[in-house]
Amino acid sequence: MKLKMSTVSCSVCTVVLAVVFLSCSLVFAGDIVHQDDVAPKRPGCENNFVLVKVATWIDGIEKMEFVGVGARFGQTLESKERRAEQIRLALADPPDCCSKPKNKLTGEVILVYRGNCSFATKANVADDAGASAVLVINNQTELFKMVCEPNEPDTDIRIPAVMLPIDAGESLEANMRNKSVVTVQLYSPQRPLVDVAEVFLWLIAVGTILCASYWSAWTARQAAIELDKFLKDGSDEYLNLENSVPSGVVDINTASAVLFVVVASCFLVMLYKLMSFWFIEVLVVLFCIGGVEGLQTCLVALLSCFRWFEHAGESFIKVPVFGAVSYLTLAVSPFCIAFAVLWAVYRRVSFAWIGQDILGIALIVTVLQIVRVPNLKVGTVLLSCAFLYDIFWVFVSKWWFHKSVMIVVARGDGSGEDGIPMLLKIPRMFDPWGGYSIIGFGDIILPGLLVTFSLRYDWLSKKNLREGYFLWAMIAYGLGLLVTYVALNLMDGHGQPALLYIVPFTLGTFLSLGKKKGELKNLWTKGEPESPCPHIELQQTE
Repeated sequence: MKLKMSTVSCSVCTVVLAVVFLSCSLVFAGDIVHQDDVAPKRPGCENNFVLVKVATWIDGIEKMEFVGVGARFGQTLESKERRAEQIRLALADPPDCCSKPKNKLTGEVILVYRGNCSFATKANVADDAGASAVLVINNQTELFKMVCEPNEPDTDIRIPAVMLPIDAGESLEANMRNKSVVTVQLYSPQRPLVDVAEVFLWLIAVGTILCASYWSAWTARQAAIELDKFLKDGSDEYLNLENSVPSGVVDINTASAVLFVVVASCFLVMLYKLMSFWFIEVLVVLFCIGGVEGLQTCLVALLSCFRWFEHAGESFIKVPVFGAVSYLTLAVSPFCIAFAVLWAVYRRVSFAWIGQDILGIALIVTVLQIVRVPNLKVGTVLLSCAFLYDIFWVFVSKWWFHKSVMIVVARGDGSGEDGIPMLLKIPRMFDPWGGYSIIGFGDIILPGLLVTFSLRYDWLSKKNLREGYFLWAMIAYGLGLLVTYVALNLMDGHGQPALLYIVPFTLGTFLSLGKKKGELKNLWTKGEPESPCPHIELQQTE
């Protein structure tokens, strides 16, 4: 007997699951700035926080362009680069600009350090001294939103105020200390209302779950049909079927679902504490191993659908360590390895995100094929734990670690890399600020486990799309993801835990439909129809 299912060795399953645990520690992340909410908006202090481009010229030669954030107070900046003037930069004396500068200003932009007095005080002093704008150097590499103090007496500030990270400020100061003439151009281009990259990421996430669901349901149905045919032959060999033919499928239970939160949290803290260049290199290697396995599995399954490759897919050779491997797998493996190696070597080039997304999508689809939720009870426990996990490590972790642990890990702070590899990303092509829109693997895999379960249940119970659960589960996931993007934009670029929005949509829809159809008890415990396929009836009559 031959079961037409993907067979995966235990070692491969272990690697894939390890990558899943790592990838689940991710979140949507935009341009993150830390907000000081001690004072509400009021007249003279009601500007919207905007990102500001600070283009620089050293002795007339264009150099680095830094990114800052505008203050609640002060004059607003031009949005068009062509309208912004190049203005000479001057150092504040004293550096904190809490008192009248000793140097005479005639319209220069003044560079000051944070501390010793309020932001509005610095801006007022610079305004009175004749500066055209004030650049405040933060005391860390992140940006901080400047607001007015609760009892700030004077907020009628006529010049722009911009916060810069410490590395940008120190670079500018070093050039001026070397007697170079530094000029800057300040402007704040507006972002498009709709980010095209987010639209494509939404389509990729929904499409990935859609493909994985149909693959999982098809293999489950094929296995049930062939097992039924095998039983009808009257043979007793089916008793040893599980030992003779590995299915390559791992059913998780409630204990595993709870353990996931513990293990994922440990990985997340380890990533947070050990984040560095060498640790990113380790993650790249792990990602490549998982990506190779995922891409190989997907290609073999795809090529096996064609008659020309059917024989190669069903002919096996014994390979040391890996066991029985099909000739088709051996044929595609070198390509998959070469693809992953090329991505790892050239992952810093502008178009490397394409290779990362291909490897990531293949890995996600493979994981959703291998790991399965057996019933709604396990799915509910898993998603509920992931829901709490996401909220804790995005929001609550700030109380203990003084930073959002998940956001720091997602951005790859301190590693010298543009984020960790366990995520899908697309560049913001029409955004003047550039950067990437990203989504973590866990935001696709975890709800995807429940969605794939819904389609397997529908097919085994012979439900059509309107009568079943899959269509509504897909719509719920799509809406939850859409709400996440809306929240990301409404929250002024602050990273958002996607599962905070996706889990209530998907899980709530499934539970409500199950109760309405009167199948909730069966979904909760068995996770399959009363008589999903003929071989169940045969076993009951014997």
